[in-house]
Amino acid sequence: MSDFFLGVDGGQSGTVAVIGDAAGRIVSWATAGPCNHVAATEARAKFLRVMSECLTTAARRAGLDLENTRFRAACLGMSGGPEDKSALLHEIVHAERMIVTHDGRIALAGAMNGGPGVIAIAGTGSIAYGENERGESARAGGWGYVFGDEGSGFDIVRHALRAILREHEGWGPRTALTPALLESTETANANEMLHLLYKPEWPRSRAATLAQVVSRIAEEGDPVAIHILQSAAQNLAMLSASVRRQLWGEDVPSNLAWIGGVFNSPVVLERFKMLVEMEGKTTAAAPLHSPAAGALMLAWRSVELLLVPEPFELQIK
Repeated sequence: MSDFFLGVDGGQSGTVAVIGDAAGRIVSWATAGPCNHVAATEARAKFLRVMSECLTTAARRAGLDLENTRFRAACLGMSGGPEDKSALLHEIVHAERMIVTHDGRIALAGAMNGGPGVIAIAGTGSIAYGENERGESARAGGWGYVFGDEGSGFDIVRHALRAILREHEGWGPRTALTPALLESTETANANEMLHLLYKPEWPRSRAATLAQVVSRIAEEGDPVAIHILQSAAQNLAMLSASVRRQLWGEDVPSNLAWIGGVFNSPVVLERFKMLVEMEGKTTAAAPLHSPAAGALMLAWRSVELLLVPEPFELQIK
């Protein structure tokens, strides 16, 4: 067994692995592509490929051979939950203590330095998760792009495309989203763009990046884009409020943080903060550390090391 610790954030938009030592130092990190689903055969192969690439690179940068390294503790937080990934991860990672959990738990640990609170996550997908002082936990959302993921990047783009299709068919208002998204996808019309986003070269993680275009058009004053983003913010605030009520009730103060690319939109972030702080019982702030750092903190704490990592994520290009 080595004296190294592993933390992994495996998400719909990308994967981050970080290795630390028993003194709280970051010794290496690595990034790779998304790794959230493993149900289909090809998805399982992709998951193993992405995780192996990410972990092997992180280990090599630390001067370690992944296959022959047994971490003192490892924590891996996975988008979509750990149930279908735990056995596969045990094939790749060797650790004295191994925690395979969901991405909400590691994001909260990083955001709150391991303390209680609520985290709202909105990237490709969305979820709100919280833990209180008694160790009780609750979640809202995170049910995937078909039945959930309200306020997520993909959800924003889906609503934007619906608005473009309505304009195209003559039963929706004019919107600057149409020329902007046609240009971004290099398509000639709404129908062509619709079919493009069904193709394998435009997976949900790539389609969700078009939310940045929606944000830009909203900042330029387009009312349709503004409405889409404000609705996203309201959905994310409602998910967060549901978690808060489950864990603290109506009158007990609590802390909340947000994370994910959707919150890079000033329209979303401003309205989200206003809504969650409106009753005066929630204090909202940016996260203290990244989800990958949170995973490493949980690995340390599993052997009673109360360490806080340095901001390694600032080094990632």
